[in-house]
Amino acid sequence: MVPPQPVQPQPHRVVVLALDGAYPFELGIPARVLGAADDRYEVVVCSCDGGPVETNAGFSVVPQHGPEALASADTVIIAPLEKARLTRELPAAVAAALARIRPGTRIASICSGGFILAAAGLLDGRVATNHWESAELFRRWYPHIRLDEGVLFVDDGDVLTSAGAASGVDLCLHLIRNDHGSHLANHAARRCVVAPFRDGGQAQYIERPIPDDPAESTSATRQWALEQLGDKLTVDQMAERSHMSVRTFVRRFRAETGLPPGQWLTKQRLARARNLLESTDLTVDQVAFEIGFATAASLRQHLHAELGVSPLAYRRTFRAADSPAGMAL
Repeated sequence: MVPPQPVQPQPHRVVVLALDGAYPFELGIPARVLGAADDRYEVVVCSCDGGPVETNAGFSVVPQHGPEALASADTVIIAPLEKARLTRELPAAVAAALARIRPGTRIASICSGGFILAAAGLLDGRVATNHWESAELFRRWYPHIRLDEGVLFVDDGDVLTSAGAASGVDLCLHLIRNDHGSHLANHAARRCVVAPFRDGGQAQYIERPIPDDPAESTSATRQWALEQLGDKLTVDQMAERSHMSVRTFVRRFRAETGLPPGQWLTKQRLARARNLLESTDLTVDQVAFEIGFATAASLRQHLHAELGVSPLAYRRTFRAADSPAGMAL
């Protein structure tokens, strides 16, 4: 007798809504990034009327689906459109398309797609972000929405917003990380050859993204620090390795990353801790040691401040079954 074959779970269905004036790069981000997550997602693109969509790049695209696809979505992503196409009130065709979305569907936007969510009332009472260049207009049109244009993306549970261009990549990796854990998110990032983790709270814009003299960059020191997370690293050590005074190093580090060195180190350690909690059976004490926290209590404190959960609760979320070692606190 042939044993029954295990039933493969249906992929999470993501429907991307494309509007006239769409940016082609951002329009393709969900399919590229979520499509690198080992068939966990099905990504389709739709328009409001099933017809072609004009992009801002001198050509049109023809989505394979009309607005009816939104009714079958587990997640809807609103792709951005050029600023000249934005209107304070929602166009009737867009409103009709959005009305097809089922209650409880997760909704996200990339860059100016957040204007569509705001016009639809989906950001009322929430915190949101958008491209910093559009912040003044966003506040003028929607003063009742709490806008934070200084971050890469905002996760407000079932509604997420992100800033421009590359932050759409960060948002999609964040969705994978939340749905399936850091291991798959890192795998998808490697397949796309992008940074696996940029925290949503990282600064959206920085003073000097590219130094005039590459020798003055702190990037080599950051790479070195990532390889030494288990050690007790100090700002003095990092500055010395960069051949800079501490004051100069801190200023340039913050200009390049948007964060002071100590806060950046903590975020990298927490990212590594999450990976270890998901993918190993190390005890919390061992994880804390591996990532350079003095004690397990310190790890618990930082993780709770970051995510609102304990290491054990986080592990249970992403592990199908906890080993005895994984249960140890």
